[in-house]
Amino acid sequence: MKSIDEDLLPLADAVEAFVLGGGKRLRPAFAYWGARSTGAPDSQELINAVATLELVQAGALIHDDLMDASDTRRGEPSVHRRFEAMHAATLWHGRAEQFGAASAVLLGDLCLVWSDEMLHRSGFDPGTVLLARATFDQMRTEVMLGQYLDVLSQVTGDTSPQRASLVARYKSAKYSVEHPLLFGAVLAGADTSLLQIFSAFGLPLGEAFQLRDDVLGVFGDPATTGKPAGDDLREGKRTYLMAVAFAGAADDTDRELLAKSLGDPGLDDSTVADLREVILRSGALERTEERIEELTAAALTALAAADITEQARLALSELADSAVHRST
Repeated sequence: MKSIDEDLLPLADAVEAFVLGGGKRLRPAFAYWGARSTGAPDSQELINAVATLELVQAGALIHDDLMDASDTRRGEPSVHRRFEAMHAATLWHGRAEQFGAASAVLLGDLCLVWSDEMLHRSGFDPGTVLLARATFDQMRTEVMLGQYLDVLSQVTGDTSPQRASLVARYKSAKYSVEHPLLFGAVLAGADTSLLQIFSAFGLPLGEAFQLRDDVLGVFGDPATTGKPAGDDLREGKRTYLMAVAFAGAADDTDRELLAKSLGDPGLDDSTVADLREVILRSGALERTEERIEELTAAALTALAAADITEQARLALSELADSAVHRST
């Protein structure tokens, strides 16, 4: 970047801080053990290839924060807010908010471009990369479509569990676990039977991962999540948790509060606390926790049938546990 113009250095600093500044690294970890499950050795080529998923995730999160108008990510200003603040501090022309949004769009796009470059330069032979690209491309396409369904549900107000599950499947479940596993396995030359087992393991586990995210988006501690309390409520997320809350609302008063408040960016902490009580009374939190355990059990049952090394089985089991039993 510096070779083009020094004014591009803030972009490099922002992406470095974003990629290296935190995150769970679950997607590269699932991809890595998807490959190692086949008996493939650890290698720099494998590390390079699975690390591309962190660039995909960075691009997705930068765009996601912009779409949701989120102020923070991992306890730091979101990328669009970072560039908005830079504009305001330097008294540049135009609207700081517009500059921040434009910068975030471009930086998110750059991360997606760099993920392509990193995969092709990973060190794997071109034939192997070509095989893995089918999964890599499908993963990136489906997460974008899932994101669109998510924002569409917010504006249409669709609170059905069926729609919430569809969004969770394509926005997160396949993208977070199933596709990374398949990506790594294909890089290592896995056979069809193992790929089928990884799908049976990864899809329910990915949905459980998203349901945990939904719970934390309402009941999480900001000190550990890095996001303000109740952010999903302010953003109007039509999650499985909220779908069950609407369906099981204790009375019309509770249902009216949900309908009136969900998606109100100005919700204060007191109203967020009231909404949490409504959700608890509806039984939605309890049902969501039960659903997480059901999905996790189904995933682990599928994993038990896989003909893989015990080291890989243990690693994938531990990853499954960290995906669904977490506080961030």
